[in-house]
Amino acid sequence: MVISWWILQILYALLVILVCLRIIYDTQSFSKTLAYLLFVVMVPVVGVIFYLSFGINYRKRKMYTKKLVKDEELSKQLRKQVLAYSQTTYMGAKAILKDYKKLINMITSDSLSSISANNEVKLLFNGEKMFPEAIKALKRAKHHIHIQFYIFENDVIGNQIVDILIEKAREGVKVRFIYDDFGSKAVRGKMHKRLAAAGVKVFPFHRVIFIYFANRLNYRNHRKIIIIDGQEAFVGGINVSDKYINYPDAPHMYWRDTHIQIKGHAVFFLQHTFMCDWNFCAQDNLVPTDDYFPPPESFEIKDNKIVQIVASGPDSPVPTILYSLLQAINLAKEEVLITTPYFIPGESMIEALVVAALGGVKIKLLVPGVSDSNIVNAASRSYYAEILRAGVEIYVYQKGFVHAKTMVVDGRIAIVGTANMDYRSFDLNFEVNAIVYDEETAAELSAAFYQDIQEADQINPEQWFNRSKRSKLIEKTVRLVSPLL
Repeated sequence: MVISWWILQILYALLVILVCLRIIYDTQSFSKTLAYLLFVVMVPVVGVIFYLSFGINYRKRKMYTKKLVKDEELSKQLRKQVLAYSQTTYMGAKAILKDYKKLINMITSDSLSSISANNEVKLLFNGEKMFPEAIKALKRAKHHIHIQFYIFENDVIGNQIVDILIEKAREGVKVRFIYDDFGSKAVRGKMHKRLAAAGVKVFPFHRVIFIYFANRLNYRNHRKIIIIDGQEAFVGGINVSDKYINYPDAPHMYWRDTHIQIKGHAVFFLQHTFMCDWNFCAQDNLVPTDDYFPPPESFEIKDNKIVQIVASGPDSPVPTILYSLLQAINLAKEEVLITTPYFIPGESMIEALVVAALGGVKIKLLVPGVSDSNIVNAASRSYYAEILRAGVEIYVYQKGFVHAKTMVVDGRIAIVGTANMDYRSFDLNFEVNAIVYDEETAAELSAAFYQDIQEADQINPEQWFNRSKRSKLIEKTVRLVSPLL
């Protein structure tokens, strides 16, 4: 019995060593490497199981081989069209494009997402503004509806949209629906069967089952996209759930969020993003025909907003969304306004904010006062001191839960999307953002930000630095595992 116990200890020690070597070899982020090493060594058995379940970087593994191959096949067919259109847009470029050439080129080179002119853009604040517009657009569909959500609830608004999808499918409109199997548990079962019976093609992005549960749970499709006839789209932070609608007598807390409606050529890359996801998870392949990518002359657009779509995920060679935000901050000259519900930014983002602030750029950050995770909140607070010392202003929202993911740079570019400012969005989740190079849109989003901070408490740096040692110790301890959250 004693010998068996010693053998088990030796075997476990060897396992820990092998796992630690795997962490060092396989994890690119220095802070994430240290976090995993600490967890594996300090938390026996559980730490090893956690890493093997959640920590392995499947970007280098076979999990998304099928998706990468199909994405590349689709991209080859679109490459000439995308680059040609991007060049045409540059030739008639506004001055603003020349100022953000480095940002535009970085995104185009990395993800093949070109800039596109001739777009109508409408900011939609909260579910009570977004859902009516989305419902009207869905009812207008003539050829196809592509819809993709992280959370889709079996509630009033969820069933209202399901009814429309079923109605349109019966009219002959091609309806394709992707949902995240973890975030949209409500779609499973009866709702899925009801949609499928009516002719809606519906698939989970990754079905969460048994042995694959942990790994697939870790890689979430956090995108929220609606595309109608390849000409109109919605993207942003709002999921399909009643809690996003602030009725006067709503039983839930006030939910502050932002979405964007786009009509025009910028829909092409959102369509491309959806099709890549669809070809990965569905049982049939979509090919880029004119039905899904209508020729430019078919659009009836009344405005000339310039938009660029940025998408990235575990299948991306690099974290394009993170790089786009870093580049936008680096190019800032006067002001950066950031709203994010989860602030676990990592070293590169902290350094970008600090450098910009020390260089005289006014940076304001809006975060929730109420969150759905006390651990995440504690981890977020551990980063405040560094940026406060550099002069960043931090506002804590008090009216309810702020779930918007937005950024405004110098009142000239506006960013709205699905990506939080945290490790998960930058490295593990499939995300998508829209960048609008337009002063009018940026001014509207800026005005919304300043309205939001009227409902927030600004953190006093001196009081923050003088908090109790106990609070600081708890936050710094949680920060050690923040790359894992």
